[in-house]
Amino acid sequence: MSIPILEDAEFRTFQKIFFQEAGIDLNDKKKLLVQSRLLKQLLKYKFETYTEYLRLVQINQLEKVEMINLLTTNETYFFREMEHFEFLQKELIPTYPIHTKFRIWSAATSVGAEAYSAAMLLDTMLDKNKWEIIGTDINSDVIQKARVGLYPESWVEKIPAYLRKNYCLKGKGINEGKFLIDRCLIPNMRFEEGNLLNIPSDFGQFDLIFLRNVLIYFNDATRQKVVDGVMDHLLPGGYFFISHTENLNMINTNGLERIKTSIYRKQG
Repeated sequence: MSIPILEDAEFRTFQKIFFQEAGIDLNDKKKLLVQSRLLKQLLKYKFETYTEYLRLVQINQLEKVEMINLLTTNETYFFREMEHFEFLQKELIPTYPIHTKFRIWSAATSVGAEAYSAAMLLDTMLDKNKWEIIGTDINSDVIQKARVGLYPESWVEKIPAYLRKNYCLKGKGINEGKFLIDRCLIPNMRFEEGNLLNIPSDFGQFDLIFLRNVLIYFNDATRQKVVDGVMDHLLPGGYFFISHTENLNMINTNGLERIKTSIYRKQG
């Protein structure tokens, strides 16, 4: 059996479905990426063309979710862009007026490394009943991994030594070569599937929202819609972090004050 080739017409259909479901533009440069990531599904079902797989995706919701999972980029690691976590630890938390709980939303949390990084810091600085972190992602596979909190041992190197000592448990037996996040953080955390283009109105209000390495996948119109939707859940005076490699140019950011590169505060 020769390796199937993704034809232009098939790719355009995948582009349309992916945009409808996730709001993400797969530009033409992504064609080879789509072909390679979906190839395993063709082999799994013994399909000879991507058209056969498209037919399955269009009638089977579970397979559509699997397609989205496979096409969603999930590169992440602990304490990514350390400046953000230093700001959280040294400037934000010591001066922020916490009324009940300091609530963080890790939007597009992937496998949870960002959420657990913040959790380790908050747990060292605040009482247990004073903080909470919610992580969401459209990818159901990564949400399951985030809930488990089990990672390759090589990832532990990005975690500061004093936090590594307190919150990372070395794997043994079948988990040799991995480490587990200490369960003491779990009662203050929750991971859920969520689409940034369809945020429930009762999702709640947050003091800090991470939306990093996400906006780069959207066109300007969708970026505006995503940012507007996320801002509805940021408290006045709350903080909004994007990635150092992103910006809010070309969209309306009324009501947001730029504090530092990639760090904003909601006025009010």
